[in-house]
Amino acid sequence: MAFLAGFVDGLKALGINLPTLLAQLVNFTVLLVVLYLLAYKPVMRMLDERRRRIQEGLEASEEAKRRLAQAEEEARAQMERTRLEAQAIVAQAQELARRLQEEARAQARQEAEQILARAREEIVLERDAAIAQLRREFADLTVQAAERVIRQALDREAHRRLIEEALSQSPLGDGGGQ
Repeated sequence: MAFLAGFVDGLKALGINLPTLLAQLVNFTVLLVVLYLLAYKPVMRMLDERRRRIQEGLEASEEAKRRLAQAEEEARAQMERTRLEAQAIVAQAQELARRLQEEARAQARQEAEQILARAREEIVLERDAAIAQLRREFADLTVQAAERVIRQALDREAHRRLIEEALSQSPLGDGGGQ
């Protein structure tokens, strides 16, 4: 106890009153408990809540980044599919154009061949008609010449028959000159 008495005297020498010091210590402890219960816990709860919201925001941000990257990848894939489809459509259109062009050429070639065949037929018909016309005119001229030479009046039909027989046996007839 002597030590305690010396301690109290030392405190008095410093101007410190022990009962006041003890009262202040009790007051300080009560104040700490009150502050802990009324201020520290709510502040810590508020900070924990804020930390939780920040963490949720970061997680949401990461999720949004992931979704954005996924959406960008899907958009790229869709663009690639669209590009490939467009290329296929262009290739089909080119193939169709090529086939149509070939069909048009074949049809034009066929029409040209038909025109040539009709022209050949017309030429043959015109030639045959010209030969027949020449034969008739030749027969008429021959009849006139024979009438002049003979000076007798054979009927024209008999003369024509004689001349046609002569022509059929000549190179200008049906069998020889064609």
